Amino acid sequence: MNLLDHLQLDTMRVYLEATDRQSAIGELVDTLASTGSISDAETIKHLVWERELQRTTGIGEGLAIPHGRCDKLTNLVMAMGRPATPIDFASPDKRPVELVILLVSPANNTADHIQALGRISRLMVDRTFREAAYATDSAQTLFDLFHTALSE
Repeated sequence: MNLLDHLQLDTMRVYLEATDRQSAIGELVDTLASTGSISDAETIKHLVWERELQRTTGIGEGLAIPHGRCDKLTNLVMAMGRPATPIDFASPDKRPVELVILLVSPANNTADHIQALGRISRLMVDRTFREAAYATDSAQTLFDLFHTALSE
């Protein structure tokens, strides 16, 4: 599974209008719907929010990766957003989130889902990359940053 296959400029938002985690998730799901990447935004919002309520997807260092699995999807979809103001995701380190990466996968494809989560996590461990992502001021810059890193 190659994340580059799922990286799309039109599913990146800089800046998100959302000011809380549920709104951020909703805004990114709506972004996927507006591009035709998904057809049932309300179901996916519900699935991802239910997952978020079980345990926060704010993983620390300013990053959140809300995710879920849906039997109505045939392939993994991804959206990213930088909030205009960092959002409290109840992260373990108490740091507000500066980048939200939404992943939704087909319910029957656990392998790609786990691989995508792992690849993003490994990429974001790099402090220089992470800080560059948090400093982007346009969707194009964010896209280019991830495209270059995922191409290596």
